[in-house]
Amino acid sequence: MRVDGLAIALRPRTQGEACDLGAALVRGHARSIWRCFAPLLLAVGALALCTVDLSGWAPILIVFWLKPWLDRSLLFVMSRAVFGESTTWRDLWRARGHVWGGQLLRTLLWRRFSPWRAYTQAIEQLEAQGGGARRARAKLMLNDNRGAATALQTAFAHAEGVLIYGVVALLWWFAPENRASDIWDWFFNPGAHPAGQLGLDLVMASAYLIVVLFLEPFYVAAGFAMYLNRRVALEAWDIEQEFRRAFA
Repeated sequence: MRVDGLAIALRPRTQGEACDLGAALVRGHARSIWRCFAPLLLAVGALALCTVDLSGWAPILIVFWLKPWLDRSLLFVMSRAVFGESTTWRDLWRARGHVWGGQLLRTLLWRRFSPWRAYTQAIEQLEAQGGGARRARAKLMLNDNRGAATALQTAFAHAEGVLIYGVVALLWWFAPENRASDIWDWFFNPGAHPAGQLGLDLVMASAYLIVVLFLEPFYVAAGFAMYLNRRVALEAWDIEQEFRRAFA
């Protein structure tokens, strides 16, 4: 990685501060992030919703399982954002072989439930490490940081659950006063409601898609910023960056 080309100021931070840096990265490059991520997620979501007749939870399960694959596109955009580069859908499409392919089985199988996947994702995708080199690199990066990486995963999992119920609750909050009880009854007895179980399943799946669309970029950015912060500590990137600027 070209340290001299980074558009962010590097310095030793706590991993909590690094997460704040990730949130700032999302805010600063929101247009690039969502114009690449939204079409991809909506396409996957539309296909997933087609399975709602098979099982009410199938659309949510499909999107949930594919999130590590979806995160690869977000990491691609953010890896360019730290150099001050904007990204369009055309840029993502041109790099689709590298971004969407490669290590697909790892991404969707045993890495799916890794408690620190957002933190270590860059090792595989950006450093192109594999085999023993990848394992050694991951061990080094995770040294003394497993707790922080697991806490990141736990915090965002809870935030996701809270936001999903918040989005669904909007139906009840914004319903006319004389219909609020009907919404409540629909949640607990969908078979007796005109919208039925299918309508409730579609509402829950749509709420999940909305939350993933909003929250997932912040999750990936936080993990990526923690990864960068660890490299600052290991490789003294902040000192190198200052010397390069001083003698440019």
